[in-house]
Amino acid sequence: MRNKIRVIFLTLIVLVGCKTKITKSQYNPVKIEKVCIPNREYSIQAVLWQQNAAEYRALAYQAFNLAKLQLNSILDTETSNKKPFAIITDIDETLLDNSPYSGKQIKLDEEFTKMRWAEWVKRKEAKAIPGSLDFFNYARSKGVDVFYISNRSVNYKQETIENLREAGFPFANASHVLLKKATSGKEVRRLKVNKSHEIILLIGDNLSDFSMVFDNRSKDERNKRVDSLKTNFGKKFIVLPNPTYGDWETDGVLKGKYNWTYFQRDSIRHSNIKSY
Repeated sequence: MRNKIRVIFLTLIVLVGCKTKITKSQYNPVKIEKVCIPNREYSIQAVLWQQNAAEYRALAYQAFNLAKLQLNSILDTETSNKKPFAIITDIDETLLDNSPYSGKQIKLDEEFTKMRWAEWVKRKEAKAIPGSLDFFNYARSKGVDVFYISNRSVNYKQETIENLREAGFPFANASHVLLKKATSGKEVRRLKVNKSHEIILLIGDNLSDFSMVFDNRSKDERNKRVDSLKTNFGKKFIVLPNPTYGDWETDGVLKGKYNWTYFQRDSIRHSNIKSY
């Protein structure tokens, strides 16, 4: 009996990522086969690109080179500011590289879990994104404060501060690292910084890092709001590439729902691909 239960259990595990594939060809009009694909297979290309593509590094350097140009321009022209200048930046995939965590998800074939994420954060091993360290230390040398607004849980504030310090980032302390307490929206934390500082640049990999107008929006709404604010990108908003995860998928492609089954998510992703 135990052996039968074990066989059934193993069969279910194998079939979790399987679906029926129906294909047609000149020689086989209809072919039906069972295809088994790991749940995280769809993310492999994105993680490979982040970890291996020189183009990814080039885009990161480009973003921070542009940020430096904008910072210098602001410092050269703004002379009568009443409040000290500040830059607000996201942390994950903006200045710390968490792709090893995504690699672990692929290796274990598991979706996001708080336990696995906590395991990674507590290791404090995330490395600096190319160009980020030089830029933020340059900003400090120019008398500009840096505030880190991240949706990492406030429960991991000490580990986050220690990771930032070990990587060499300035202002890695409790007053400059503002993590998520109850809600994921960042506007309240941005307004807190705005009370004491003039925010001159915002840097992130997700549109919600820049303005609340992007929070909880559909795919079409996000694109329309980007178009309406197009003059801000490269000027006040500096965007880092992140094809692995973000609101573009959860709020956009997956419509803000978190209870889709694996097969539903797979179908939705395919349905959003444009072809001819």
